[in-house]
Amino acid sequence: MHYATRARAGRALAKSLSHLRGADPVVLGLPRGGVPVAFEVADALGAPLDIILVRKLGVPWQPELAMGAIGEGDAEVLNEDVVRLGHVSREAVDAVRARERRELERRADTLRGGHPRTSLTGRTAILVDDGMATGATAAVACQVARAQGAGRIVVAVPVASPEAMSRLRITADEVVCPYVPANLGGVGGAYIDFHQLDDREVTDLLARACKPGT
Repeated sequence: MHYATRARAGRALAKSLSHLRGADPVVLGLPRGGVPVAFEVADALGAPLDIILVRKLGVPWQPELAMGAIGEGDAEVLNEDVVRLGHVSREAVDAVRARERRELERRADTLRGGHPRTSLTGRTAILVDDGMATGATAAVACQVARAQGAGRIVVAVPVASPEAMSRLRITADEVVCPYVPANLGGVGGAYIDFHQLDDREVTDLLARACKPGT
């Protein structure tokens, strides 16, 4: 174990991001698990907090293993190696994609509550999750942020695998992670409390943070 909670992980991560305080940042949490981490980062930087919506495409019989991810604006990253080695049919990929697209749209309605997204045009977008195993979800989030006009993209996580770090260094302008174990196993293994958040926890944190557009 490395972190007690996501909040403590966020406070630890924020110490590595102080150089971005004057970079006109917007902190974007990846729901749900990334939002408590992002809340602490936004608070430390005095930056607005919003969400960036993406959904992992899990292998049907092993949902925690990402074969790709989708995001708002039809962004998608597919890990062809996982699809091939897992013998996942195109029909199965299509079914998972359709299900996760519906969930993405539901979360947009629920979590934003009708409020517009924070403008990223010309700003530094700091994409925050509670960890990266493959990096597929964060890679899609980078695509979404670029499509929304972000001038610079920083991916910041408390824990990541070496594989994910390598992938995101190609996709993002900067990757910040204070803990990169040689054998991550799973993100949850780095936390004592890694409970599944519900929508209310996320909306409460968004309500307490700096308002989008500030």
